[in-house]
Amino acid sequence: MRPSTCESEIREGTARMPDRLDGIPDAVRAGRPTVWRNPHRRPAAEILPGLTFGLADVADAEARWRRFDPLLARLFPELETGRIDSSLLALQPDVAAHVAGEMGAAIWVKADHALPVTGCIKARGGVYEVLVYAETLARRAGWLASGASYAGLAEPDLRRAFGAYTVAVGSTGNLGFSVGVMARTLGFQVEVHMSHDAKAWKKARLRDIGARVVEHAGDYGSAVAAARAAFAGRADAHFVDDESSVDLFLGYAAAAFDLQRQLEAAHITVDVQHPLHVYLPCGVGGAPGGVTLGLKLLYGDAVRCIFVEPVAAPCMLVQLAAGLDQPVSVYDIGLDNRTAADGLAVSQASLLVAGTVGALIEAVITVEDADLFRWLRDLWERAGLRLEPSAAAAFAAVRPARSSLLEARGGTHVVWTTGGALLPEDEFRKALAAAPGR
Repeated sequence: MRPSTCESEIREGTARMPDRLDGIPDAVRAGRPTVWRNPHRRPAAEILPGLTFGLADVADAEARWRRFDPLLARLFPELETGRIDSSLLALQPDVAAHVAGEMGAAIWVKADHALPVTGCIKARGGVYEVLVYAETLARRAGWLASGASYAGLAEPDLRRAFGAYTVAVGSTGNLGFSVGVMARTLGFQVEVHMSHDAKAWKKARLRDIGARVVEHAGDYGSAVAAARAAFAGRADAHFVDDESSVDLFLGYAAAAFDLQRQLEAAHITVDVQHPLHVYLPCGVGGAPGGVTLGLKLLYGDAVRCIFVEPVAAPCMLVQLAAGLDQPVSVYDIGLDNRTAADGLAVSQASLLVAGTVGALIEAVITVEDADLFRWLRDLWERAGLRLEPSAAAAFAAVRPARSSLLEARGGTHVVWTTGGALLPEDEFRKALAAAPGR
């Protein structure tokens, strides 16, 4: 029998070992919009028991949020109950049809673009981690007596005590603002490391609240790495690590309880016969990954989480397609990480997130910048939603999902918006003007 080509190459020593990047579709490499069905997805019942984090961990995070309600209500007048949450909005039938491309689709918006205090989803992780740090310091120093109301952490003497400590973070803007607002309000010093091409207005906003902004010549990943190195081992500081923080991740995961409460109030059934499809913009992965973990713990396979990334920065898709044995960057496949969706301009995904929920993600959909601006304009004109480009990404994924994923055609669809309410008027007008002509 004649040996196969592969056998011949092996004998001659010329066979090429499979490359870990071989599984990345050509369309992704070429920067074209793609619907990537995750081949590594497994049933929730198979994956969840083996994870490091479980429902008890997310429930603990939710309980901590509630302990801090009195403090948050005292510090931020807009929080009557102290709860940082957003509305679940039902799109009108004509708008839902425009988003889905057909009549009869049930489209809801989890409006974190208007989240109180920060106007973005990053409050769920950034504010939470600052609160965890404050609680840790207060208990260690005896500033928080057993059973005492957490509202006492706002007293002037404690604000002065917190002022001896620094909270640092690497950010494209929204996480830095969420961390900065909470930390500065409690009295901490704040240092935010950002890439040189981060939005100027986001840097100015941080300086306005008293944060120190450190700019770096490289991209977001370079800024994070520099900040991590600068604060390693400092007893008087805490670094909020967007790539590997467990507290950040669990703070986001607790959002699942908020959505569950709202779905029940709206009498929306979620089960295998009535699936819930959730569209989540993805940068480094912390926010969408945390939300995915929380929802999967509550609903199992009745919820299908779809990540959405820019065509120039599909870092989570690339990491999942290449495998989890080592980090992979979009630069490795020739993409440039340049996108108008600055909150999603990340070259390398969080391995903590990829390793935790990689087998729970239904699909990753990549979208072009032109579609971000188009949906930003359409949702403003049709539904009055004030979004930034990153937050509009999830709307651009609904039609591709419903046309390419058979299981995405029924059930309830929730588009999770992530930022925009605090976008300066001139920046918002520029974004509207950037939308392609009809």
